[in-house]
Amino acid sequence: MLHAIVQALGLVFVIEGLIYAVAPGGMRRMMAELPKLSDEQIRLAGVSALAFGVGVVWLLKIFG
Repeated sequence: MLHAIVQALGLVFVIEGLIYAVAPGGMRRMMAELPKLSDEQIRLAGVSALAFGVGVVWLLKIFG
């Protein structure tokens, strides 16, 4: 179980690093827009990402 958690965390860093490496200008623009969003918009984005991630893990558990 711990092995899977560490592996998943490593994959998160790979994906995030890839985004910064491939599109640093886009990440900079996105970060500049972040203060313009309300707390509710940021919270909704976070909850949406959380729900998507849980859904992916759940589907992998069922079909994997």
